[in-house]
Amino acid sequence: MASTLLSLALIFTQLSLLAFGGGNTILPEMHRQVVDIHHWMSAQQFGAMFALAQAAPGPNMMIVPLVGWHVAGLPGVLVTSLAKFGPSSLITGIALRLWDRFRDRPWRKKVQAGLLPMTVGLVTASAAVIAEASAGTWLLAGIIAVSAFLTTTTRIHPLLVLAGGAAVGLSGLTQI
Repeated sequence: MASTLLSLALIFTQLSLLAFGGGNTILPEMHRQVVDIHHWMSAQQFGAMFALAQAAPGPNMMIVPLVGWHVAGLPGVLVTSLAKFGPSSLITGIALRLWDRFRDRPWRKKVQAGLLPMTVGLVTASAAVIAEASAGTWLLAGIIAVSAFLTTTTRIHPLLVLAGGAAVGLSGLTQI
């Protein structure tokens, strides 16, 4: 158990330091670590945890304590949460101070211009990893495609799209 907790601490500390542009940017690496490398869960379990975390109110990184819980119970929740949120919070606080201090520098706008497309790319990669893990059937792939289309091309509230997916799930049509 101690070696598992140490592994969780190392993985989530590294992820904390890589989370440029928000927590979802690290989902591909989190998935790779917990599914492909350590085999703590299947890709479908990871996708289900991500969906549950996104449906729950609160921060969008609720998947972190869920992974900790799945792997090591309450100690896992504590370790993953502290490892993921501690280092990045400290760095963010320091960076914000420096960012504000150098607000009038010309290089600041250039840095921001470079970070934006990188962040979009990381978030897109995260969406692709979760979509691939969740698309176990053609119907599920279709739900992913329709959801992505509706949320990017219309003004439909995301909760309505979520409710539609839940309704299809409740119908029993999505059984793998």
